[in-house]
Amino acid sequence: MLRSLIVIACLGCLLYPVTAFAEQGRRPNLVFILTDNQGAWTLGCYGNPDIRTPHIDRLASEGIRFTRAMASNPVCSPTRATYLTGLLPSQHGVHSFLDPKFMMGPEAYNTLEEFKSLGEILHDEGYACGLSGKWHLGANLTPSEGFEFWITKPDGSTREFYDQPIIEDGKVTNVAEYTTDLWTRKGVEFITTHRDQPFFLFLAYNGPYCLGNLMQHPPQNRHADFYRGHHFLSFPVDTMHPWQFANKAFHNQQVAMERVAAETSGVDDGVGVILKTLADQGLERDTLVVYAADQGWMGGQNGMWGMGDHFRPTGAHELMMQVPLLFRQPGRIPASTTSDLLVSNYDFLPSVLSYLDLSEKMPSRPRSPGRDFSPVLRGEEVDWDNVVYYEMETCRAVRNGDWKLVARHPDGPHELYNMQVDPQERFNLYGQPEQMGRQRALRKQLDDFFATYADPQYDIWRGGRSKARRHTP
Repeated sequence: MLRSLIVIACLGCLLYPVTAFAEQGRRPNLVFILTDNQGAWTLGCYGNPDIRTPHIDRLASEGIRFTRAMASNPVCSPTRATYLTGLLPSQHGVHSFLDPKFMMGPEAYNTLEEFKSLGEILHDEGYACGLSGKWHLGANLTPSEGFEFWITKPDGSTREFYDQPIIEDGKVTNVAEYTTDLWTRKGVEFITTHRDQPFFLFLAYNGPYCLGNLMQHPPQNRHADFYRGHHFLSFPVDTMHPWQFANKAFHNQQVAMERVAAETSGVDDGVGVILKTLADQGLERDTLVVYAADQGWMGGQNGMWGMGDHFRPTGAHELMMQVPLLFRQPGRIPASTTSDLLVSNYDFLPSVLSYLDLSEKMPSRPRSPGRDFSPVLRGEEVDWDNVVYYEMETCRAVRNGDWKLVARHPDGPHELYNMQVDPQERFNLYGQPEQMGRQRALRKQLDDFFATYADPQYDIWRGGRSKARRHTP
């Protein structure tokens, strides 16, 4: 398989050599499409039999799909900060979603101000940088982090997708338009305006957003009729897990399943429009398109609905962590390939910068735990340690190829799973006598990792603070 990947990659290079970028004096454009609260399992390219996602599936078929990509946190603000900085929550200080008071008003501030993030790096390299969609990292009224084009939401949560407030030109206005379509339309505007120079579009959808009261309201978009009354094989109907803390009202509810499906297909429509725009502008081969989600999400599996912060104790289930991760650039990234490497969103920044031949621009302080998987995008081998780490305030986890340990500070409960035998994490082996050696080794690995990377001022396990309101004591 590896040999065939290398052959395909070499053929691609013959068609469109990497050196062409240098000869043209222009690096690839970057379109980073990030969704809100989306498990990889909700997409057709990850095996979903119910939800229509033809354009996202096309991205996967024309590029590479990571089968084991994980988020380092289960909440939107921390994971977005990690994608843009390559840092853990215990490094950038955003451990949970930010309160609205940090978005606008006298207490508003940019939580990434102390770091150099992706937009700033690319801006300094001559890229036009635009944000269309959800920011939720503070000071939402004012463009920051290298972005000149800026249209976003006043806050982080989504109450509905029609007749909602947005921020444009520093002003808050209400728009009747379906906001998923709005972000797409503004993304198209940015691409067409900057087609003659390198650009970075951060298209940050606030959909599908499978949370809150909107889960009790039928969908209204163009897909609503198709999903009405649909029997969803991919949404298990199971007894509610005893740790479920939020989302109880729409657990196992047909209307919630229909809403998730319709909003997911709505995002897929937007992806199709963006891909068509790139093709119409002659930019397909000049543009790296990345599709990912800020964190995973559960829709009934193990009797759970939502993400880690919706459980007490805070959850760290695999599906709360697993996100879709797709990369496409025709002629440079081999088509129809997959990677089973365990990668994290903290690996995103070093990998993208390396792919763009900007690895020397990766910030060195604070030192990111991120690793460079960009050789895999070109069909090459990479020396890789299959392990990822996760944290949500007082909950931390280490996941390697075979095992997963979840530790909660200070007194548990703790969890240990054999991910090969028990991938759905049904049988907690923590405390079993025959697992004590493995348990101690994984705990040491977890503690050593955070001792290496956590900033004391943001290390909650050692008395540090969070930039966000705490949800667990």
